[in-house]
Amino acid sequence: MSIALYVAGVVLLAAGVAGLVLPILPGAVLLVAGVVALAWAGDFVILGWGTVAFAGGMGLAITAVDWVASILGAKAFGASKWAVIGSAVGLVVGLFLGLPGIILGPAVGALAFEYAKDPNFERALKAGVGAFLGFVVGSVLKVTLAFALIGVVALRYLFR
Repeated sequence: MSIALYVAGVVLLAAGVAGLVLPILPGAVLLVAGVVALAWAGDFVILGWGTVAFAGGMGLAITAVDWVASILGAKAFGASKWAVIGSAVGLVVGLFLGLPGIILGPAVGALAFEYAKDPNFERALKAGVGAFLGFVVGSVLKVTLAFALIGVVALRYLFR
């Protein structure tokens, strides 16, 4: 049974990393599940509850970055409250449109809401670019957090 759990843990970690860029897979949840499977496989000796709690915290951080990055990106580029709301709406709508929707949804939402508030296309475009850059920075942060989590797990096995 422990070999199956080790294999499942590694597969879940790999799927979790893929899930950070593929909208079909819940990346953060799969990463945490992978750590739990690996900890369970070793009877929580090598990876103890502290590592599992750390993985849970990292999963929450990845989820928070996922939801907040585009919104803050729009705000950093001087977008109004309406553009920030539009970015959030665009993210939610984009979730139903697959990868292009997830990538472009926040930018289109920020642009549309900013333009609806004030028909200044240049300002609206700036808000959309900010939301898009927030998405890109957020993606880099999520992947960085995921590799930090995997690094901690690997170090626990190397220095047991």
